[in-house]
Amino acid sequence: MPLIEWKKEFALGVADVDHEHRELIELINELYRHLEQPDSGVSVENFLGEIYAKISAHFALEEKIMREHTYDQYEEHKADHERLLDEIRDIMDAYEDDARFDKNELAACLSTWFTEHFKTKDARLHKYLR
Repeated sequence: MPLIEWKKEFALGVADVDHEHRELIELINELYRHLEQPDSGVSVENFLGEIYAKISAHFALEEKIMREHTYDQYEEHKADHERLLDEIRDIMDAYEDDARFDKNELAACLSTWFTEHFKTKDARLHKYLR
């Protein structure tokens, strides 16, 4: 079972952006599948680190685009990115501190972010850029 299911409310109606977001969800689910296989060589640390790195890279690209287009809600959008990265970092820290990994906590964090961030922040950004 995937960690995150694509939901229709994730779609912005912008083909390229929807595709990139689907790829991010697929990556998260692929890493999670490997994590569930004991002999896959994927550790919890690697799994969380890879997710953090990929999401950080996606955010950096979005933020670069926002700066280039002098986006009027850059600060708010960037703050939402930072909030999600902080939440993922908290999950990583909890694992490092006591080897506790709650896949349901991670799934809830990411699913809520995908739903709310896509529908609000990303939808407005992409409308602005059109």
